[in-house]
Amino acid sequence: MSHEPRQAAERPARVVVTGPPRRHHGHGRGGGTHYRPRTEIHEQTTLGHTYVRSLMRTQLRTALTVFAVLAALVAPLPLLFAAAPHGRLLEWAVLGFCLYPPLVLLARWHVRRAERHERDFVRLVEDQDR
Repeated sequence: MSHEPRQAAERPARVVVTGPPRRHHGHGRGGGTHYRPRTEIHEQTTLGHTYVRSLMRTQLRTALTVFAVLAALVAPLPLLFAAAPHGRLLEWAVLGFCLYPPLVLLARWHVRRAERHERDFVRLVEDQDR
């Protein structure tokens, strides 16, 4: 019994050990090892997390741009309708015909940008996998 307390007092402090980034031993150019971002993403390493966060940041930036343009289009409408003497006809004209084409163009731009960001991300990951 006197042996157990002495062991607890002599235990070293816990140490966190980290290693180099994981590498894949493949048959790439030069026969050496090369880096696999797809593996990093799948294994949720710090670098894989950085790749995914980068994609998310670019998509968020695009979404915030779309939101700002949408707010700029829609926010002044109540003031415009209140200032117009014959507001009912103007409301129908603006809401029914003038607002939809910019909204469709904005939505189309957003989808194209999001797809381009994803395509660039896939190209980045695949190019580094080879």
